[in-house]
Amino acid sequence: MMTIPFHRPYISDEEIDAVADSLRKGWITMGEKTVEFEKRFAAYIGGRNAVAVNSCTAALHLALKVIGLREGDEVIVPAMTFAATAETVLYFNARPVFADVDRDTHLIDPADVARRVTKKTKAVIPVHYGGQPADLEELRGAAGKGVWMIEDAAHSLPAWYRGKLIGSGGDITCFSFYATKTLTTGEGGMAVTPNEEWASRMGRLRLHGISNDAWKRYTGAGSWKYDVMEVGYKYNTTDINSAMGLVQLKKVDEMRNSRERIALQYDRAFAACPGILPYRVKEDRVSSWHLYPLRLDIDRLTVSRDEFIRQMKERGISTSVHFIPMHHFSFYREMGLRADDYPGAEWIFQRVVSLPIFPSMTDAEVQYVIDNVIDIVSRGRG
Repeated sequence: MMTIPFHRPYISDEEIDAVADSLRKGWITMGEKTVEFEKRFAAYIGGRNAVAVNSCTAALHLALKVIGLREGDEVIVPAMTFAATAETVLYFNARPVFADVDRDTHLIDPADVARRVTKKTKAVIPVHYGGQPADLEELRGAAGKGVWMIEDAAHSLPAWYRGKLIGSGGDITCFSFYATKTLTTGEGGMAVTPNEEWASRMGRLRLHGISNDAWKRYTGAGSWKYDVMEVGYKYNTTDINSAMGLVQLKKVDEMRNSRERIALQYDRAFAACPGILPYRVKEDRVSSWHLYPLRLDIDRLTVSRDEFIRQMKERGISTSVHFIPMHHFSFYREMGLRADDYPGAEWIFQRVVSLPIFPSMTDAEVQYVIDNVIDIVSRGRG
């Protein structure tokens, strides 16, 4: 029996050497490596301003800060997402308004967004689920004028929407470099925006709102003096993380292509398998394939989603679920969320399983996953 993790980091001696080099140089907090990482990331995305932080959550928080989110404002977010998308809205005592998601793509539904827009709506945060870009043009039309678009692109590096790389358009795009992401720095994130004023302020806010970070103060002709210009946060990344990110950025396309290769193998294997519902990527976009969502046709199966996961684990295959809808959490139920209001999210949650998909998966490992999925589903059709 094989043992296949849900994810295995794609780390080589090059990343290890880069981190070691950063350690040997003696400057291990945010410094020249971070500056270089920001410049190269911005160039990769398309010449925009990039601000490196310690997580995508931090990037989302800073994005909401610079657009001027205030108490009483509303921000529309998907009903099926990770907790960070909604909780950052609550940092401001603002109100997250949840919109349902599409059953085919798992993306926030523009029609439901349009129904939930009010005079208090300040922004919409679409999540590019699994790496597939959300319906950005439709969402802008649904939100209307004066509503900012902050893209939660934690899954979507690199991904393309109608020929444009995610992050190259829009107001602010927030990326994640968490351990399971295509580009990883262990922990980390990046906010990308064409607005230089916003970028400058986010750069200040990530480190206590001070005018000069340590790199500027203690190198070259820098001065030890600084000003605290506003209340900020401790959100900066480090040169250790950035050194790793610079190496990962050079092979991010290679890693995405490896994920796509695995996704296509899964697609071909499961296309004609009764009991499995195909996941849809729209023709006008390209996914990063951060996730491979397997959807079980539970109406035709005697095996539940949870039982399927248990049997996969018994066979040495780790899986996950993306995501538990927000109305399943006690905190948000107390806010009045009900499953009946989000039928798309509830339908998906009852059926979805995320299969292993990572660049270092071997053909033998992929085939082992395929064989066991088909075997469990076939037995479950009983």
